[in-house]
Amino acid sequence: MGLIFPFDIFHLSSRYYLLRTFWRIVFPLQAITFSDFFVADILTSMAKVFSDLERSVCRMVHQQVATIAWFEADSVCGSHSVVIPLVLVLPYVFRLFQCLQQYKDTREKTSLFNALKYSTAVPVIFLSALKYHVVPDRWTNFYRPLWLLSSVLNSLYSFYWDVTRDWDLSCFTRIFKFNKPSLWSYLLHGRKWVYFWVIGSNLILRCTWTYKLSAHLRHNYLTVFTIAALEIFRRFQWVFFRVENEWNKMTSKSNIQLQMSEISSEEDKLLAPSNHDV
Repeated sequence: MGLIFPFDIFHLSSRYYLLRTFWRIVFPLQAITFSDFFVADILTSMAKVFSDLERSVCRMVHQQVATIAWFEADSVCGSHSVVIPLVLVLPYVFRLFQCLQQYKDTREKTSLFNALKYSTAVPVIFLSALKYHVVPDRWTNFYRPLWLLSSVLNSLYSFYWDVTRDWDLSCFTRIFKFNKPSLWSYLLHGRKWVYFWVIGSNLILRCTWTYKLSAHLRHNYLTVFTIAALEIFRRFQWVFFRVENEWNKMTSKSNIQLQMSEISSEEDKLLAPSNHDV
């Protein structure tokens, strides 16, 4: 309601900009901007939120609020519904199509590797949901090992991408360059322990977040709530370092362009005809 409020109060331009960004995320048919993939990345941390909202709407529509059907897992709005994995996977599908659109526009192979990262979340979600639709022995002997393998792959790949691409902390480059004056030494977070902390905590919380994407592990509500809160914290950390990396890229490009313009102006002065008498 606040987002679509039509009057020019409560930052109307910002609200409409956010709505346009949501539209561009759902239909990534144009050049992908920083705000597009930045917000889409945040939405992947809200996959469980969207799934819970869908469950709540379903129960209200089918009049299952405060009834015995609320506790029936096999009911139309129960925890075994096939709609749950479909809603969970949507943010990752949006981000996947963004990467493909970016590759179409730029032909950078990095976009394909980024798309591959988001595709690794798909088997985690759907293999988990299969538990309720196959015989127990089949789940234990075949699908559960596949789910564990895909979970480890998704967690490690996402962690690698966070460190090396989103934050540009490959091989702890910034940490070991603190003692060497350079452009990358002057950082917003200038203490070494901050970077060690964010890398270590991100690895742990990337692994625990897989728990939330798995429908068959959602019965312990306190655990799910705790992991959801930790994911908010992890994404909050990620935002600072992602924006910092983007800022460094922008400033380095502007510095290079400024240097190039200065060089070209000096060349023009040297090559210009002289009016001095010799």
